[in-house]
Amino acid sequence: MNVEKIMQDLERRNPGEKEFLQAAHEVLESIEEVYNANPKFGEANIIERLLEPDRTIIFRVAWVDDNHKVHVNRGIRVQYNNAIGPYKGGIRFHPSVNLSILKFLGFEQIFKNSLTSLPMGGGKGGSDFDPKGRSDQEIMRFCQAYIAELEKYLGPDTDVPAGDIGVGAREVGYMYGMYKKLRNEHTGVFTGKGRSFGGSIMRPEATGFGVVYFTNEMLKAKNIDIKGKTVAISGFGQVAWGAALKATELGAKVVTISGPDGYIYDEAGISGEKIDYMLELRSSNNDVVAPYAEKFAGSKFVAGKRPWEAKVDIALTCAFQNEMSGEDAKQLVDNGVICVSEGSNMGCTPEAIKTFQDAKVIFGPGKAANAGGVATSGLEMSQNTLKLSWSAEEVDEKLKTIMVNIHKACVQYGEREDGYIDYVKGANIAGFMKVAEAMLAQGVI
Repeated sequence: MNVEKIMQDLERRNPGEKEFLQAAHEVLESIEEVYNANPKFGEANIIERLLEPDRTIIFRVAWVDDNHKVHVNRGIRVQYNNAIGPYKGGIRFHPSVNLSILKFLGFEQIFKNSLTSLPMGGGKGGSDFDPKGRSDQEIMRFCQAYIAELEKYLGPDTDVPAGDIGVGAREVGYMYGMYKKLRNEHTGVFTGKGRSFGGSIMRPEATGFGVVYFTNEMLKAKNIDIKGKTVAISGFGQVAWGAALKATELGAKVVTISGPDGYIYDEAGISGEKIDYMLELRSSNNDVVAPYAEKFAGSKFVAGKRPWEAKVDIALTCAFQNEMSGEDAKQLVDNGVICVSEGSNMGCTPEAIKTFQDAKVIFGPGKAANAGGVATSGLEMSQNTLKLSWSAEEVDEKLKTIMVNIHKACVQYGEREDGYIDYVKGANIAGFMKVAEAMLAQGVI
């Protein structure tokens, strides 16, 4: 495999898709050595087949607002690879959604799902619809219109979507309701559903819990205790909320959350009712964190800035892709950060990752660190198939076991001679090997 040549061809065929090209380049660099050491992969053109989605579905979503005005949005579903199981990945509603972002997310999902050891392939979907400021009825009508077109491509053994940015339990409920009506069947075709109709008791917290479990395993590998450490978290949605809950439970002190308007610094620690308030902020639909500083004395709102300028031991990206730049990373390193982990997909730019690795800061990539969400979705699929439910304690224990095993797989392929563990390389190789072997066994299809 010649990474430069493959990337040139990929750029020619996918012009302007910067997020997808970034994700592809990271994987190619990581697996180059193991790929070339196994001629069978090259003979079967595994990487070229992996880089091209099985199919991309693009469709019009027409819906009517409360003033009877007709709107048109673009809907997309990328069914990337189903070598190890049905396509699995969230649906995102946000104005930034485009084909490049969904291809990057779907491509990452292949390896993330492989790492969980559960039988799930990779996919992703969404729309450029903006739910912000829309009424409940408008969101319901949009969700119904979106799924009315997509439902023909879904199924419990074909493609099982979930939520993502802009898509929570409410939106999943509306989409699943329409799917059920059109198909006249009650199957586990969505995850992230409400608990009253098949949802997992732990799904809202799962991604945040998972990233903290993975971070804790990385720290333990270096004989470092998470207890007493200060933590900077970006975002204030479900991932940030779950991460704050679990980090606090393990004895760390979370001091930041953030939004598009800036970030909150709370030296006393974000715990108890302050964590609960994060959900109130999110449900207010204003997408800002400034009100936190008005409610809790002693906290400070910093407008227009990211939380990475705070002096902390641990940093967790829990918002968007590429939210941490090389300059942000340098500032964290200068301030003595010891561990950075991605709760968001591809939360750090390549420059930021290089900065951490050059400084030998422990770094956990999203495809490993934030796999807790899809792992719990996989458990929800199992619950739906078996027609049973597990307690919160059972789901939490299964999630923790999955994250511990993902960490072991990353160490197996990522430990260097100097003792530093390259979790990026380890995660990419571990995820790739399972998918590649499955593709080989199934022939050229």
